[in-house]
Amino acid sequence: MQETSKQYDGVIAKCRALFVNKMSDYGSAWRILRLPSLTDQIFIKAQRIRSLQQNSVRKVDEGEVSEFIGIINYCLMALIQIEKGVVEQPDLNTEEATELYDEKIALTKQLMLDKNHDYGEAWRDMRVSSLTDLILQKLLRVKQIEDNAGKTLVSEGIDANYQDMINYAVFALIHLGELN
Repeated sequence: MQETSKQYDGVIAKCRALFVNKMSDYGSAWRILRLPSLTDQIFIKAQRIRSLQQNSVRKVDEGEVSEFIGIINYCLMALIQIEKGVVEQPDLNTEEATELYDEKIALTKQLMLDKNHDYGEAWRDMRVSSLTDLILQKLLRVKQIEDNAGKTLVSEGIDANYQDMINYAVFALIHLGELN
């Protein structure tokens, strides 16, 4: 599990660096996005990954890696939106947004470590395509919860689904050798 923790941190360092650079370029314009808009952005990225996995012809020269990174960062934005709420104008500077990013990823990593302990690192025997399908399944669950105005009878909340998607995407990036 120590290796997993190290690999996880390596993947997140790359995702975080991109987040910080985009914050420098665009500011926190993403703060105006409602949760369903973020969910749809993640859905588009997951669908593209699935399409790349199924089709041999690519018309855009971007692979799965950049899309998984996008899923991670959009999920973290969603977790921040759940806590802070949606705003009409960007309201976070890079430092504030990065602090929130770090808080959310620390909680998400702890969830991964806890589940990894209980499941015995079963993800290591999974295919990247299965991780993609699990992300899509989580997205469909989130969309249903959003359509139900956030109400669930027995299910975990939207935040737990976003955290699971982050962790599946990190596992996929580890499998894809993103750290090499």
